[in-house]
Formats: sequence, C-alpha cells, structure tokens
Amino acid sequence: MKKLIYTLAFFATLFLSCEKALDEPAQGVVSGDDLNTPENIDKMVIAAYSALGNDHYTSPYSSMWPYGSVRGGDTYKGGDGPGDLSEFHLFETFSLNRPDNGLIDQVWFRLYVGVGRANDALRRVDAMSATDYPNKVQRQGELRFLRGHFYFLLKILFKYVPFIDQNTPKADYPTISNRALSNDVLWTKIADDFRAAVAALPVDQADKGRVNKNAAKAYLAKVLLYQAYTQSENNAVTGIDASKLNEVNALCDEIIASGKFSLSTDFANNFLAAFDNSPESVFAIQYSKDDGTTKGRLDYGHALNYPMNQEYGCCGFNVPSHDLINAFKTGNNGLPLFSTYNNNDAAASLDFQSSSFDPRLDHTVARPGAPFKYKSTFLFQRSWSRAPAIYDAFASMKEAVLPDDPSFQKVPPFIGSSKNWEIIRYSDVLLWKAEALIELGRPLEAVPLINQVRNRANLSRNLLKTAAGSPTSNYNVQTYQPGVNCDWTADFAKQALRFERRLEFATEG
Repeated sequence: MKKLIYTLAFFATLFLSCEKALDEPAQGVVSGDDLNTPENIDKMVIAAYSALGNDHYTSPYSSMWPYGSVRGGDTYKGGDGPGDLSEFHLFETFSLNRPDNGLIDQVWFRLYVGVGRANDALRRVDAMSATDYPNKVQRQGELRFLRGHFYFLLKILFKYVPFIDQNTPKADYPTISNRALSNDVLWTKIADDFRAAVAALPVDQADKGRVNKNAAKAYLAKVLLYQAYTQSENNAVTGIDASKLNEVNALCDEIIASGKFSLSTDFANNFLAAFDNSPESVFAIQYSKDDGTTKGRLDYGHALNYPMNQEYGCCGFNVPSHDLINAFKTGNNGLPLFSTYNNNDAAASLDFQSSSFDPRLDHTVARPGAPFKYKSTFLFQRSWSRAPAIYDAFASMKEAVLPDDPSFQKVPPFIGSSKNWEIIRYSDVLLWKAEALIELGRPLEAVPLINQVRNRANLSRNLLKTAAGSPTSNYNVQTYQPGVNCDWTADFAKQALRFERRLEFATEG
C-alpha cells in the first residue's frame, strides 16, 4: 500500500510538472493582444505596405504585364514557347478561362493577402485612441489607400469580387458572394477608400514610400475615370457619367496646382534606379537590397523578363510585339500614323533609319544591334532572345537594369532589382485630365496636356546614341497643332489620347 501511494504521488508530480511545462508561452509567437501597441501596430502597417511587392514572377501584380500588355497586344508572352507558362499563352490568345489555370488563383490569393493585411491593421488602428496612438488618423488613411489599391487590381482583373472590410466577421468570409455588390457599387466602395485616404493623409510624408494626400487624389481620379464608363454585363460601354469626369478633372487640377510634381526632363529617368522618387513619381512600389535580408526585397514581378545573354540568363518573357514597335512610327509631320502604322513591319536595322520614330521606342524596346538600356557598348543581339523563331528578337527594357547597376541582384536563375516600379506617374495625371476633357466635349483644352507629354518625348534623346554618338534611330516627333498639322475633331482627339497613352506606358501592363 505504501508503495502504491508513492507511485501515485510520483505520477501526480509528473503530471503537474507536465501541465506547468505545457502552460509555458510558445516561443516566437505573438498573441493578438500583444500586437495592440503603437509600436507593433506600426509594424503591421509596414507589413501591409510590404504586400505591394509580394508578388511572384508567375503571378505578378506590381506590374500587370501578363494581363495588360500581353492580352492587349503590346507584347508577346515570350519564354521558350507556348508551353512555357501556358497559362499566359491563354491570355495572349484570348482563350476562355479554364478552371485549371492556377496562376489566376495565385494572383487572386496574393491580392487578398494584401487586403487581409490592410484590414487586420485597420481593425487594430480603429480600436486605438488618438491619445495612445497619435498617428491614428494618418495610418488609417494609409491603410485605406493600400486596401483600395489591392481592390482596384482585383476589380480590373475579375470585375466582380467579394468585398471584405475590417468590420466583416471572419466567420462570414466563406459566405460572401462575389456578386453581393453590383459593378457600380464595387467601384464606389473602392473610391470610398481613396476618399477616406484623401481626407486623412498629409500632403508630405517624412518617410519615402509612404502614400500622401496627392497620391490618394491621383488614385481616386483613376478609379473615377474607370467608373465613369458605365458597362453592360458583357462589358460594352453603355454611357459616360459626366459628373465623375468632372471630378476627375478637378482632382487632376488640384494635383497639378500643388506644384509637387513635374515631368522628368528625360523619359529615361522613370526607368533608372538613380532617379527613384523623382518629381514625376506620384505612387511607386519601393524595393530594396542590402537591407539585412538574404537577397533583399527585390522586384520579382519582372524576374522573367530579362534577356538570355550570360550577364542575365533568364527568361525572355514580355517580348514587344511588331504591332507595338510599328506604333512608334511617325509621319513627315512628326505625328503618329493612326491607321497606317502597321502597313509594314519595322524589323531590320535599316528600317529604323529609313522610317521615323518617336524616341520612346528606344526607351522601351531592345532590338538587335541597338544599345541595351542606354549603354552604347552593350548591344542587344539576336542570340539574347530565347525563342526568336516564335516571338522574334526583341526585349522589353523599362523593367530591366544593367548588370553593373547598383540595384541589380541575380537570384539564379532569375533576375531582380531594387529599382522602384511606378504605379502612377505625373504623365498619368496629365493624360487622365486630357481624357476627361475630351469625353466632356472640351477636346481643345486637352491639346496642351497631351503636348506636354509629347514635348518631353521629343527632348528625351540624350541617352539614345550609338558608340559613335549618332542617334540610335531616326527620330521625328512633334506636338499637335490644330489647324496646322492636324484637324482636331472630337474623334481625332480620342485617337490621339489613346495613342499617347499607348506610347507613354507601353509594356508596363
């Protein structure tokens, strides 16, 4: 009996010890309540910012090149042929979406991770008092902006999406239909996020990369411009909401009048790391290297888009199309050839001297025999192309950096860089205002806005030279002069605006 009592006492002590051990807090885990401090909430806001650049090379969303440039015809998918990332080939050939296209699910998931991070941080910020958290209003504005950005991308990709905010119970997530809100109401919800951001954000931020009031105004203008074109269920434009266009015009006026922004003196500056956060940058994703992480916070959304030469080695995607290259042609009057640009392909080296072009061609497209990324001794070769027999021998340059650039980082077999990627530039703002004015029946007022962009293009030739100092191509671009070199009708103005946007933002998604 005595032995039994000792045995029971031993096991009781053992179980108490185990229970005490099991009650120890888990290492490396922070409870939800522990996060509700100003310091930790600020870290959660930064985590929401980091989601801007958390895309993957097979499901990019920092740049929308597979869904915009490839589907729109500015670029070919590229890579090693139709079977290499065949999901993107379906975009290129306008095939019906298939349930086994896993890359669409990936981008949906990643964008909702961004929404989730913004919502989680917003719940905690909302619960804090302004006394305990002096940055409360500003951080609310930043998070509403970020959530609006992720929802904007979801909206333009999928049209109908479940709208979940910081007050939606998590238990309800699985039951919220993507058809719970109409097309127009979804746009209004997204616009409301940016309206809240405009109201809450300061004009200037101490930290580079944090969004500000003018960035929120610009994004709101972008959303309203999309919403202004009312659509049928089959996506046909059924009307234009003049009240929204008037608001777009007013918002753009406020941004212009702020004096905070200007066009860079050279178009090239928008695509060189040395000019990150320039006066033309309204909202950009900030990348980094040598930041304490193994490889840095690099731009992986473009990791597949470099040439195949030994300095890079992967992977030949996002190849500029003949249609795009031809679109840069100009006539004797220095204006685009709206209806005849595609009459013959510019492909051989002599074609770029016998015809005239907008200089933005050689900021955008790499071609055999021409300098790659402004380095006159680093000439693009046909052998740098991965599948020239299928996609021809061109490459997209805006997203690329030179291998000796400080922002360059090889992550074999892929390429990354810490160069910013612009989401909204000042040229966007000018052309949004021009579009609103044209659609409001005020096309003549759009002329000086479009001409600002064209004049900058004309002046952007300094880096476009061969080793001998001669121009890379034959350039001739002029501004629109109604009654002199064009008949500026409403229809002509719409063509001019759309062509200008194509040339200015080609291959960017």
